[in-house]
Amino acid sequence: MRKSGRPTMVDVAADAGVSLKTVSRVINGEPYVDPAMTERVQAAVARLGYHRNVLAASLRSGNRDTIGFIAADLSNTFYMAVAAAVSAVAARERMHLVMASSEEDAATERALALDLCQRQVGGLIVVPTADDHSYLAREVALGTPVVFLDRPGTGIPGDAILLDNRGGARAAVAEMLEHGHRRIAVLTDAPGIFTMAERWAGAHEAFDAAGREPDPALVVQNLHTPADARAAMQSLLDAADPPTAVFCANNRLTIGALEAILPRGADVDIAGFDDFELSRVLPRRIRIVDYDIADLGRRAAETILARTASPATGSHTHLVPTLLVDRGGAG
Repeated sequence: MRKSGRPTMVDVAADAGVSLKTVSRVINGEPYVDPAMTERVQAAVARLGYHRNVLAASLRSGNRDTIGFIAADLSNTFYMAVAAAVSAVAARERMHLVMASSEEDAATERALALDLCQRQVGGLIVVPTADDHSYLAREVALGTPVVFLDRPGTGIPGDAILLDNRGGARAAVAEMLEHGHRRIAVLTDAPGIFTMAERWAGAHEAFDAAGREPDPALVVQNLHTPADARAAMQSLLDAADPPTAVFCANNRLTIGALEAILPRGADVDIAGFDDFELSRVLPRRIRIVDYDIADLGRRAAETILARTASPATGSHTHLVPTLLVDRGGAG
């Protein structure tokens, strides 16, 4: 008796009384299959309600009609929005998208990337966590295009689709300084992450241009979650001389800072990099470093397609621009 659940080709073969190879040939539309065998297989397919897994079949067959996307953290809505844009381009080209998450771990990224290449994906989009991508050199030489998204890769030729992280952060902090703020806090994730390093560099450039130095006591790094940012912001607000403004280097840190500031009604101006859900309904005004997130995904997918059609040597970088926008109420 067949186990409950989705029927497989093994189930079809058993029901039709034929070999698994015969089922595979019928389902894949191969020629020269005995008509009687074909009829038996098709009848079993109808009885069992079998549906072919097109994605798995393409991965096994090496048709290269699949794009692999390795994000750094799929729990972040940023990467899900990028994936949606990549998927839209893939669907337009009758391709499939396979997503995975490295969880900011270099070894996991390497294992996932090599596994997808072994399955002969048509192209690979990677949000780099590893600091050396020469492990993909053979795959690139064999014709698999690699596009780095959000962070640049190293060790192999590959296009990179990046945000203007430095310019966006510089603009946000410069505006706070122009408004007369003298105690500006800066919250970032790990400084080793490319985007964090660039955003911190942009903030520092704004201080330099104003002839100022950031107060080390107001710079908090290695904040990974909203809870981390909330705790850090609460500590800053409890200090004898709290900040009057805060720049948050990503959307999760902005959410955490708001969780500390709003309940207290603290008089702290807020600017954050990346938009987030419900930002428009906040009870007070904040500034957001915004950009066309879908443009990142579209450009990455279209670059994969272009490189598949006409391979190019060298590395090319495209910067997606940013702008400062208002979110929330009038304050």
